[in-house]
Amino acid sequence: MFNFNGGLLEDNSSFLNEKNRGVQLGDAVFEELRVVNGEIIYLEDHYLRLMSSMRILRMEIPMNFTMEFMEAEILKIFSESDLKKAKRVKFNVFRNSQEDYFDSDNSISYFINSSTLESPFFVLNNSIYEVELFKDFYKNSTMLSNLDTNNKILSVVAAIYARENDYQDCLLLNERKQVIEAINGNIFVVKGSQVKTPPITDGCTNGILRKKLVELISNLKEFEFVEDSVSPFELQKADELFIVNAIDGIIPITKYRKKDFVNTVSKSLLGKLNAAARLSLSPGS
Repeated sequence: MFNFNGGLLEDNSSFLNEKNRGVQLGDAVFEELRVVNGEIIYLEDHYLRLMSSMRILRMEIPMNFTMEFMEAEILKIFSESDLKKAKRVKFNVFRNSQEDYFDSDNSISYFINSSTLESPFFVLNNSIYEVELFKDFYKNSTMLSNLDTNNKILSVVAAIYARENDYQDCLLLNERKQVIEAINGNIFVVKGSQVKTPPITDGCTNGILRKKLVELISNLKEFEFVEDSVSPFELQKADELFIVNAIDGIIPITKYRKKDFVNTVSKSLLGKLNAAARLSLSPGS
């Protein structure tokens, strides 16, 4: 079951036409988020980011598109038994269908779909997670690169490269050949007590969990947080590398080229991140 403009449709239903701008032009933006026991993790942050993305893309935001509306539309797709499970939700917004660049009134439609997660909490994966730089194409360091849009062709090609070479992920570079993120989320670099992540201005996705982890680390006395550009030369000198995203939480990188990494800081931060996520839910949840 999924939600299309407020109406519920069965999975695999046809609901887009051949002129859809999300398909024809990549004219769409989305939020991926977690729902646990009927509560949306970091709802306000996801709502504000979606509104900001829509404004940047000059989409018309309907008057009724409030945070309460977004929450109600998401929860509408779940049955009573679904609400007892952990869910991954994707909230997709696209400009209404006109395949010409200039012929659009900027009005929007949306659809919301979901899948079930194994755990209501972020869980550290101890599997091998080897990465490599993807150098065929670069991501430009502009404001558009900070958004989650349907224009993911660079990540798609990078994922194919990773699969062909038996890597679990690839690290993406901007036009200045700085490391900005992984295909699967924002990247953090640990050296001693310093934890570093690239700034938004370098072109990385402005991820919600990136924001929350930055807030968390900045308030911990045992770590020095740094937001600065990351050179590829820093990676092999690091003690630890990890990726964060709103669905998986923290993903420790186990190997980059000839360097194997520990996950000590990842483990330390994961429990604190789960606690922060629980506190973000409404009282009594």
